[in-house]
Amino acid sequence: MTALRKTPDTLIPNAAPFAIRAERASDVVAREALLDACFGDNRHTRTCQRLRDGRAPAEGLALSAVRQGRVVGSVRLWHVSAGGLPALMLGPLAVEASSRQLGVGAALMDHALAAAKARGHRAVILLGDAPYYARFGFSAARTGELALPGAFERDRLLGLELSEGGLDGAWGMIAPTGRPEIIMMSVPPLPSAVSAKLENGRLEPSCRS
Repeated sequence: MTALRKTPDTLIPNAAPFAIRAERASDVVAREALLDACFGDNRHTRTCQRLRDGRAPAEGLALSAVRQGRVVGSVRLWHVSAGGLPALMLGPLAVEASSRQLGVGAALMDHALAAAKARGHRAVILLGDAPYYARFGFSAARTGELALPGAFERDRLLGLELSEGGLDGAWGMIAPTGRPEIIMMSVPPLPSAVSAKLENGRLEPSCRS
């Protein structure tokens, strides 16, 4: 197991030109625009998206990076089964182009992994560039027997054990296990006549036989 990297002091919210915090409902529009800018219009067709569609992120593991009141980075983690073992799937990790020299991506990763470990999760998997994610302890050493539900490059499927043996015996298809996502929809107000009847404790049918 590889020890988690400690976030440098210069990246803590009080010292950095940005802050890492839990994602809010008001971040969603900006987050989606950021993901479109980083990954293109076809991002919803990618293999890992099949593990996220219709699912909510793991509790407490959807993070935003905010700079001068704007969302400039995002990362979320999702519950999956790694061949029968409980794990998290990390991604997508996205950072606005003008903020990439500030250490936003590294700060998001460090905060996300520390939060996942604090919540008792044992392993994290992702699909990404090995040279970048190696600095956080990810490697392909424990993912060779795992597969994704679609096309992927084997050397980009990486894992990190947050506790010893978190990926021992991991074999088979990675599958989503998170709770269904609840989408809030606005409901138009009732006509005044119906509202009045409801307030009076009765609702008469509009048609009678």
